Amino acid sequence: MTIEDTAEFIKALEDAGELKRIKTQVDADLEIAEILRRTMYANGPAILFENVKNYDMPVLANAFGSMKRLQIGLDMSDFTEIGQRIVDMTKMEIPSGILNKLKKLPELSKMGEIFPKLEKSGPVTEVIDESPSFGKIPILKTWHKDAGRFITLGLVATKHPETGIRNLGVYRMQIVDDKHALMHWQKHKRGAHHHDISKEKGERIEVAIIIGGDPATVFSAIAPVPEGLDKYLFAGITRQKGIKTVKCKTIDLEVPANAEIILEGYVDPNDIREEGPFGDHTGYYTPREPYPTFTLTGMMRRQKPVYLTTIVGKPILEDAYIGKVIEQSFLPLIRMFQPEVVDFAMPAAGWFQGMAIISIKKRYPGQAKKVMMGLWGLGQLALTKIFVVVDDDINVHSMDDVIWAITTRSDPARDTIIINNTPTDTLDPASPLVNLGSKLGIDATQKTKEEGFEREIQEKVEVDETTKKLVDSRWSSYGI
Repeated sequence: MTIEDTAEFIKALEDAGELKRIKTQVDADLEIAEILRRTMYANGPAILFENVKNYDMPVLANAFGSMKRLQIGLDMSDFTEIGQRIVDMTKMEIPSGILNKLKKLPELSKMGEIFPKLEKSGPVTEVIDESPSFGKIPILKTWHKDAGRFITLGLVATKHPETGIRNLGVYRMQIVDDKHALMHWQKHKRGAHHHDISKEKGERIEVAIIIGGDPATVFSAIAPVPEGLDKYLFAGITRQKGIKTVKCKTIDLEVPANAEIILEGYVDPNDIREEGPFGDHTGYYTPREPYPTFTLTGMMRRQKPVYLTTIVGKPILEDAYIGKVIEQSFLPLIRMFQPEVVDFAMPAAGWFQGMAIISIKKRYPGQAKKVMMGLWGLGQLALTKIFVVVDDDINVHSMDDVIWAITTRSDPARDTIIINNTPTDTLDPASPLVNLGSKLGIDATQKTKEEGFEREIQEKVEVDETTKKLVDSRWSSYGI
């Protein structure tokens, strides 16, 4: 069943025993974050804080903090379905005049069902706030040395100033006062690209911040989709049903009708202020840096909205599970560009952007390096610092397997490559310069003579089938 909004998600989580309600009064200043950290590190439930000091709005967090919760929210158990749907769409022959032919062609009519649908009103338009203020929302302060309160799970909506393609991204926002916040959209992100285009034109860019909504739309905002794919369409692909949208009141943007809160405004390229520090998902405080200012011009909300948020810090916290879904859902797309790839993993301890492990069906010498180069040129993978490539007999999700492959199938001088002066994640605390550093590639596949391996390849130790079948058949009798 497709979940349509935050209220339905809360009910589904509660019915599955995945949600805890806390009625004790709690403070949005540090206390809620510490409760959440202890809960997340202990693999605890989603939490709905119903009594937040100085606010009449409940706070929902850790809603995506397990694979089970994500399966409930996205209504699927195999997340590779998402990427496969995109791959299938790329293979579909689209005739000219598609909009006029949708009803005539069954396959395209079905495709049309995933497009967003503009409505005159929706749940999020129940209250049009005449005096919008960040102060009305229980925005959390997470760490004691944070520069202030931060919106951490707001879906930042922009549209490309030239093509009109819509984007949703999750960029943290530091609250300055009731009307201003700092927009931490990093240089490599699509929202920042839209901002730069507007800046070149001498214009400010209109922005909407979406709080809450259906889980598929929240996931879509976080997911690094292929360039040029409208995020509202991607949400429809994910949930196999188009989202409903409504027009903002003070800016020319459409937003999900089933959201909890919409914060309308603009980002002025000429209003730059120091943002940070902020305790980030690397496990370090990111230092103060200049970022542009968001000015709040309007606010729409439900009668009784829920503030959906998350916290970050040293892994593994809630964002790790969303990252695992991204990892699985984009495997079919990776295979589309690199067909030899068997599996793909980005360990949560490496904050995902830090390391990726790829298994391949190796057919020729140098193939592991070919895969590395291809993936470093693919979207957000350009920011991944370390690639490890292994053979298809290695489980990329087992670090024991991966370390075994690195130590038995790679020689540091022969199988390690370092590339200098490459793009890095803005949050990387180790890069010598912000946004610029190096890449490490480790070829942990079995080497051939063509790759300079002159020794005889040693035989891998494995159980013979006769003994395996014997023990399988008698296992219950051993009493183990």
